[in-house]
Amino acid sequence: MLKSLYQVLIGAAMISGLFLWNSSIANAQTEPTQLAKAVQEIEYLDALRSGLASTLEGAAEEPTSQTMKEVCKPVGMKAKQLSQENGWQVKQISNQYRNPAHAPDTPQSKGVLARFEQNPALIGLWQRETLNRQNGVRYYRRINVEASCLACHGARDSRPQFVKENYPQDLAYNFKVGDLRGMYTVFIPDVQAALQEAANRQ
Repeated sequence: MLKSLYQVLIGAAMISGLFLWNSSIANAQTEPTQLAKAVQEIEYLDALRSGLASTLEGAAEEPTSQTMKEVCKPVGMKAKQLSQENGWQVKQISNQYRNPAHAPDTPQSKGVLARFEQNPALIGLWQRETLNRQNGVRYYRRINVEASCLACHGARDSRPQFVKENYPQDLAYNFKVGDLRGMYTVFIPDVQAALQEAANRQ
C-alpha cells in the first residue's frame, strides 16, 4: 500500500513538474495550482482503477454485473465527484469503448488518442482547448491495459455473458496487456482562475 502510494506521489510530482515548467503556461488563464491538482487526482484515480481491477486477476468465476458495480462503478463515481467538487469535466475516453458516452468527444481528443497510440512512452499531456464553448485547459492521461483488465476486455468470444447481453455494440475487446485502453481527460475552464482570485480576496 505504501509502495503504491509512493509511486502515485512520485508520478504526480514528475508530471506536475512538466505541467508547471511548460512555457505555454504563462499564457494560460487557468490557475497553475489547478493543473497540478488535476494531475495528482488523476494519478489517484488510476491507482484506484488498477487496485480494484487487480481483484479480478486469477479469479475462477466469470465476472458478473455485480463485479462491474464493484470494480468499474467506483472509478466512474470518483470521476463524477472530482467534476462536481472542482468545477472540472472529468471523463474516460477510448476509441474502443463499451459505453458510448466514452467515445472521443472532440477532434482534439481523437488526435491525442492517436498520439498515445504512436508513442507508448507518452503518459500525459495538456493543451489549450475550447469545450462546449468554454475556453480552458484539458489534461489527457493514458490508460494501459493490465492483465486484470482481460477478464472483461480480452478476446471477443470470451467476454462475460452480461457484457454480451447488455452491450450489443461493445467495442472494448481483443485487448492485450500493454495496449492503449484509452485515456482520462480533465477539462478545467478558465473561469477557475477568476473563482480562485475571488476566493483569495475574501
